[in-house]
Amino acid sequence: MSKLFSTLTKHSKVEWVLRIAVAGEFIGHGVFALQGKEGWFKYFEAIGIMDPDTIVSILFAVGIMDLLLAALVILRPIKIAILWMAFWGLWTALIRWPLGPDPFWDFVERSANWGAPLALLLLLGWPKDWKALWK
Repeated sequence: MSKLFSTLTKHSKVEWVLRIAVAGEFIGHGVFALQGKEGWFKYFEAIGIMDPDTIVSILFAVGIMDLLLAALVILRPIKIAILWMAFWGLWTALIRWPLGPDPFWDFVERSANWGAPLALLLLLGWPKDWKALWK
């Protein structure tokens, strides 16, 4: 394993660290979502979604999507998916503060949730046009 790692370029090593970190974040959040984590209900309520059954249904869909994105970023990182992951990470930080009930520091703590996917996208090369998003 160490011989394999030593043959990678510095760029490739950073890319793999970011891919694993982003996948780990989305696996963790995906599993929590599939479990219907009750602690997240307050974020749905903050944007007007009050029905627990609706929240659980949304969380299930989000959980599946998060796990699929985690697999994709490991197997074949596609720029549009990584851009979505950065957007989703920012949204889930914003839903804590200022949209949600949590203090500002909960937003700050989640900077890596959008920063790591954004860093990966920048490392892979910002797409120059619509077609490049799908590569």
